[in-house]
Amino acid sequence: MRLIIMSEEEVTWTGERKNKDLRTFPSCSSFDLLDPHDPVLSRLATQMFKRTNDYLQGEIATGQEHYDLLEEMNRMVITKYANLQSLAINVNRSLNESNGKYEIEVKPLLEQIEDIDIELSALEATAFRLDSYTKQLLGRFIELLGIDTHSTMM
Repeated sequence: MRLIIMSEEEVTWTGERKNKDLRTFPSCSSFDLLDPHDPVLSRLATQMFKRTNDYLQGEIATGQEHYDLLEEMNRMVITKYANLQSLAINVNRSLNESNGKYEIEVKPLLEQIEDIDIELSALEATAFRLDSYTKQLLGRFIELLGIDTHSTMM
């Protein structure tokens, strides 16, 4: 914070002194309602101030529209994230239910199928051994009986 100390003379200006001081600076001008002015200059100044006002009002309105758009986008994003969160919760719940059903219902059935497959493989191996043994027995039986298999086929 900057503190400016002014003397009493600087603080209390009279109209005469103010106009005198302003006239000493060519870039400053004073406006007095009683002084006659150029009407074209007054009209142009009024138009300039009006257009400047319109421009600034447009800039403010545009800024406000941008903020309104950002606010609407934020609301939509919040809604979208809430929907995605709800969807993720539902997917997680469904996945947990599916995993539970798998563990309770499907996994025991798969284990039974695995056991049946192992037993079938063992049964198949036994059937092949039995078939091989039956062929050996048939061969010995024919050999013992002395049957000629070539002569009976013709």
